[in-house]
Amino acid sequence: MIDIIKKYWGYDSYLPLQQEAMQCVLDGRDSIVVLPTGGGKSLCFQAPALAMDGMAIVVSPLISLMKDQVDALKSNGITAASLNSAMLYTEKRDVDRLIQRSQLKLLYVSPERLVNDVFIEYLNSIKISFIAIDEGHCISIWGHDFRPEYRMLGMLKEKFPNIALHTYTATATKQVQNDIASQINLDNPEILVGSYDRPNLIYRVKRADKRFDQICTVIDRHPNESGLIYCIRRADVDEISHRLKVSGYDVLPYHAGMDPEDRRRNQEAFIQEHTDIIVATVAFGMGIDKSNVRYVIHSGMPKSLEHYQQEIGRAGRDGLAADCLLIYSGRDLVIWKLVLSDLEGEAGKIAMEKLYEMSAYCSGVECRHKALVNYFGQDYDKSNCDACDICLDDIKLAEDALIIGQKILSCIIRLNEGFGADYIAKVLAGSRDKRILNMRHDRVRTYGILKDFVHKQIRDWIDQLTSQGYIDRDDEFRTLKVTSSGWRVIRGEETPKLTKAVEYKERDKKVSKVEIDSWEDVDRELYDRLRELRSELAGKKNVPAYIIFGDASLRDMARKKPKDEVAFLGVYGVGRHKAREYADVFIKVMVSYS
Repeated sequence: MIDIIKKYWGYDSYLPLQQEAMQCVLDGRDSIVVLPTGGGKSLCFQAPALAMDGMAIVVSPLISLMKDQVDALKSNGITAASLNSAMLYTEKRDVDRLIQRSQLKLLYVSPERLVNDVFIEYLNSIKISFIAIDEGHCISIWGHDFRPEYRMLGMLKEKFPNIALHTYTATATKQVQNDIASQINLDNPEILVGSYDRPNLIYRVKRADKRFDQICTVIDRHPNESGLIYCIRRADVDEISHRLKVSGYDVLPYHAGMDPEDRRRNQEAFIQEHTDIIVATVAFGMGIDKSNVRYVIHSGMPKSLEHYQQEIGRAGRDGLAADCLLIYSGRDLVIWKLVLSDLEGEAGKIAMEKLYEMSAYCSGVECRHKALVNYFGQDYDKSNCDACDICLDDIKLAEDALIIGQKILSCIIRLNEGFGADYIAKVLAGSRDKRILNMRHDRVRTYGILKDFVHKQIRDWIDQLTSQGYIDRDDEFRTLKVTSSGWRVIRGEETPKLTKAVEYKERDKKVSKVEIDSWEDVDRELYDRLRELRSELAGKKNVPAYIIFGDASLRDMARKKPKDEVAFLGVYGVGRHKAREYADVFIKVMVSYS
């Protein structure tokens, strides 16, 4: 397998759990593989397909995703194809000829096509090596992107009893893993779960404060680099993309309300690096297999930590440092509650639980990497990730957190635990709001005891106390109640963590170590020239730029400056096929530069 990986992909070692996942495929044992985005999931089934007799079937949810993977495989000298509804008859006929001649190693199809009786009969006349199901979380109703058509894959074991099934995803809790195994009738599957941590991603969470300026701050740190901005609503997409364009940024919008052809054109422009920035709703993303996204900004809070993990997963897939900024406000929670109000029964209950977990993450004050890893059921053993706002000291903790916490909790008690966070904050700030005066709450002892702080800061503290379990919110009326842990704070037996009452910095105080390491010994001017060459070659071939070479490969070239094809093969991510095709032209630029 190492020989195959080196020959076609230019890698000389495995990433964590890749070897075990490939062994499952080679042994014909069903498997569920959960690896983080950028963890090399695709290689787990693509490489074994080259070592086995027959053709591998890969289930993929989107045509754009199929196209990207097939293009990438072809660029490495591997025979792969897809069958989808957008193809012409002549294109489908050409694929059939390759299959009949046993020349195709990987065939990408949609779940609907794979369970079609006519197609099943067609496949039964062909030697199939195995079936791989990409984006496997779509099978489970507990997954963040459940798709009913994926549920139909449960018939595969009956139709192909002697062929192993393998599912791959970046996000699947234990509950989702069990549901996947049950729904598609896997036979005693090997379950391989990698670390959910993405150490190259730099997480920052900020309360909305001049939201547009906060977005521009991140973009300005990455001139001429690819970035994604996610919005909750279509109207937000239109507004932010328009303001960015007027401000001189290279940006395009994407949401489900646009004309399908405009959406497709904008997506292609982003993938092929004809535009730097896409502003989008969550309708954009799963079909994007772009390795060099250097930042992902959430202009509003996502609806769950699963969605957040999946969306930030589009950043830094090449393993290089990438920024992830989440901007949130209380308005976001209200919007999502309205959006999710149509869900009934168990589905509605699950959605609301996940929404409040997301809100707690936003207001939390523990290491962001630790919080995410813990949510997905894993331990995080580092004391400092050096890659989030908490550990980089962007957010200072208040020294008088115990006293502040006691004042807030006491106010909740004195108002008989009958009011919400916004009202409590106003009482503590000494607001002259008519409702407070009418309720005579300007006469309670806790009225105005935090008058030296702005309302927004007090609201932040209430959210932080809630996320740490000292305050509980009533599900129906959202009134605040003090928990048993909260009473320990009131008695001085436990101290909460609260942020210092200072204005959050717009720029990080420290540069993350992962960002410094990813640029170590890289000649930046040469790197920029190599990027220009890559863009030119991609334009001629009409493929995304990262299909030629990823950013990690270009940085390694700008670091090693190879002067012949043998040395060029030593660059990260350069296999024999790409060396034959591109060595001369890239070496020419490097020699000329030197």
